Amino acid sequence: MVISNKLNCPAITKSDSNRLWACVAVMLLNCGQPLPLLRHTDVPPRVIENFILTGYRFPNYSLVDCLLSAFRPTNETGNFWTHFLPVFIFSYYFVEVFGWEGAPHSDAPFFYPLWNYFIGVFCLLMASSMAHLLNSMSLVVREVCFFVDYGTISSYTVGSSLAYYYYIHPRAGIVETGGQNGSHVDLKGEPAGSQTSTYAIPDFGVFFETFYIPSACVVAIICVLSCCNSRQRWRRHRYLIRTFVFLLPFLLSSTPVFYRLLTRSPYSTTSSSFAASTSTASYFYRHCLWLLGSAVFNISKVPERLAPGRFDIWGHSHQWFHCCTFLSILDELHMIKTELKAILLSPSLVLPPATLSRLPGPTVASTYGVMCLLQTTIVSVIVWFSWHANCIYGPQSDQLAKERPKKHLKCH
Repeated sequence: MVISNKLNCPAITKSDSNRLWACVAVMLLNCGQPLPLLRHTDVPPRVIENFILTGYRFPNYSLVDCLLSAFRPTNETGNFWTHFLPVFIFSYYFVEVFGWEGAPHSDAPFFYPLWNYFIGVFCLLMASSMAHLLNSMSLVVREVCFFVDYGTISSYTVGSSLAYYYYIHPRAGIVETGGQNGSHVDLKGEPAGSQTSTYAIPDFGVFFETFYIPSACVVAIICVLSCCNSRQRWRRHRYLIRTFVFLLPFLLSSTPVFYRLLTRSPYSTTSSSFAASTSTASYFYRHCLWLLGSAVFNISKVPERLAPGRFDIWGHSHQWFHCCTFLSILDELHMIKTELKAILLSPSLVLPPATLSRLPGPTVASTYGVMCLLQTTIVSVIVWFSWHANCIYGPQSDQLAKERPKKHLKCH
């Protein structure tokens, strides 16, 4: 009896079991081999990155191929790990807050803004790492991956704004409830003569209480629209556009910090809260420095611009951009934790009675509700751009799928 073979193996008899098993072993080995990496001249122009000449994955990888490529040196491997590993580093420093003495339970309303900030950072890092890992599945998937990436960046900026608003805002929405373990912290004023001037400026108070969070959401949506559009228009200056587009939400979300640095501290100079909050400025300046570094790397494309082909796998600008971005987030987290500690150490914030906020403390609607509404709008934007990308690149993806190199399995 002869066993037919579709693997280009010669016909063998039933008794020749050793040869049969050898052929199966070769087949399995060949199936496990990764697809070849390509040069920039062998991939669609849409996939090519400036000054990166080698290490490209073919743009029709399967999901398994993409996942396995995380452990293989390609021009996206470093991009994946420089945002995937920070997820665990950020989480480690984040959970430290809940172990502080006097801190309310982790699910207390007081921590709602902090959890929204965590969600924003977590989604940003995961979406970025997955976008770089999975973008070679097809041209359409590539577009969708980076649309989601831009959306999570905008969500992160609003998460930061919520944390700034409730923990750094000069008239934070934390009102008197008589204890530290609820959603609010006790606010009591000092005698009228204890401060020479009021801390809050009325005009800015109106902005913070009425327009700050809505403005942050509107700007975030504008950023998503602009960045997604830069993948279909203005491609020559896309990196410059994306960098400066996200400068606007940074400036807007940071206004409570700017206000804090330009005015007097809300804490008595003799209090432990004042001592705890003194490092806020240094963390914020480092946060800005890392953001500036990330912008320089993203726009300049250094070092690969100086030596095309030498930094294709490790050390190119996008990896340094990721590192600087995460370091800026880490310093931002330390800054927020500093202000949290100052609040928890101060049963009464020493603000004059006239400047006490009329706003309620953190609520589900004012934190999770805001983020859910924002996410719904961003998802709608991503769906629209994804549909448009499918109309443009869908036919090209189908053609590339037909031209994908086949694996020829041979037994010797």
